[in-house]
Amino acid sequence: MCYYTSEMCCPYFSPVRRALGSGGPLGDNWAGVCHANADAPEDPDPEALRRFCNPGYARGGCARFPEGDGPDAVRFAIWRDDGASISVRFAIERDHHPFTHGTLEYARDAAQFHTPPESALLDRQALAYIQGYRRRKGESAAA
Repeated sequence: MCYYTSEMCCPYFSPVRRALGSGGPLGDNWAGVCHANADAPEDPDPEALRRFCNPGYARGGCARFPEGDGPDAVRFAIWRDDGASISVRFAIERDHHPFTHGTLEYARDAAQFHTPPESALLDRQALAYIQGYRRRKGESAAA
C-alpha cells in the first residue's frame, strides 16, 4: 500500500540541490539542470524551475521541452518502508497516463538503490524524492 503521497517533476530535470521552500514536487523544491537537450544541458532560471522543472507537464509551456512522443512527467510514491529499505514506485507519464513504470529498492545502509535505475536522470530524481521523504520523517536526509 502506498502511504506517502506521490510527487512529480519534469522527466528532463536533474535535481541538484534543495532550494528554499518545501512541499514542492519531489517532496521539496529543487534547483538543478535541464537535460531536455542532452547535448546542451543548462541551468533553468528560477521561474522555469517553479513552473516547469519541479512540477512536470511542461509540454507547450517550456521553450526547451522537446517535441515528439516522449514523456511529460515522472511521478514517485513510497510503496513500502521496512526500516532497512524503501520501495519507491515510479510512473513516467505522457498526458497523465503511464508511459512506463516500475519499482526501485533503496538500501538505507548503502544509501543507494539495490539496482540502479536505467537512466541517470531517473536515479537522481528518485534519490531527491527519497531525500525529501527521509527529511520529513526526521531522518538524515543524505540519500
